[in-house]
Amino acid sequence: MASQREIRRRIGAVKNIRQITRAMQFVAASKLKRAQESTLAARPYGHSIDEVIADLAAVLGGEGHPLLRTPSDGAAKMIVLFTTDRGLAGALNSNLIRFALKELESAGPGTRVVTIGKKGRDALARGGYEIAAAFPGFGDRPTFADVTPLVRLLVDDFLAARVSSVTLVHPTFVSTLVQRPEGVQLLPIQPTADTAGIPGNQFLFEPDPATVLEALLPRYVATRVFQAVLETTACEQSSRMVAMKNATESAGDLISDLTLTYNKVRQANITREMIEIASGASAQ
Repeated sequence: MASQREIRRRIGAVKNIRQITRAMQFVAASKLKRAQESTLAARPYGHSIDEVIADLAAVLGGEGHPLLRTPSDGAAKMIVLFTTDRGLAGALNSNLIRFALKELESAGPGTRVVTIGKKGRDALARGGYEIAAAFPGFGDRPTFADVTPLVRLLVDDFLAARVSSVTLVHPTFVSTLVQRPEGVQLLPIQPTADTAGIPGNQFLFEPDPATVLEALLPRYVATRVFQAVLETTACEQSSRMVAMKNATESAGDLISDLTLTYNKVRQANITREMIEIASGASAQ
């Protein structure tokens, strides 16, 4: 059994770790509120732009813009994986990477991979996958301008027929305890069914539908990418807050167990010393 000194040292070390995990929990909680509000506020804009594009597609058909047309089947597919730069976020990154590996298997050989975040880049590099481009994470306060280089890369590769499709793999914020990985096809753009009104008659377009579509589709792509970044940020802070809360509670349980062990060892040492003193007195 360990000595009292060793147990005290372990208790002190665990207490220091508990202070760190509690601080990280509070920091993640404060960041989560802002990230969650940004994510939920951006979703209605995405839904509204879906409705407008659905109405435009009903008027112009599927060949109204290059971003709506599927290139030749010979082109490779592209998967964009969103992960975090830092760890200590529970199972968020491992679930995303596992989901992305399944997408890569179904996409077939020659699939191009773009990663956002160091965790996804490192994991796929260790797995032997060739990464076409790697972007660092966009921080705790991403802006719309931050995703511009990524959007330009995706759109240029698609328009040049270097890839036949672009799929975003990112987490979706469901609740503080639930973050679900999902794969969403970004390109070619597939308009959703126009159920809010009569297809083609829900909106009036000026100067004409083709001009509106030309200006709207690049904005739509950037909006979808930015939404994926916001979802990833909210999921990261949520997962880190929960993971650090669990770590803090586990550290408290471990301190209780170590304290109990320390008291048992201390009591055993006192008993032994008393027996030795009594034995010495009897011998005299």
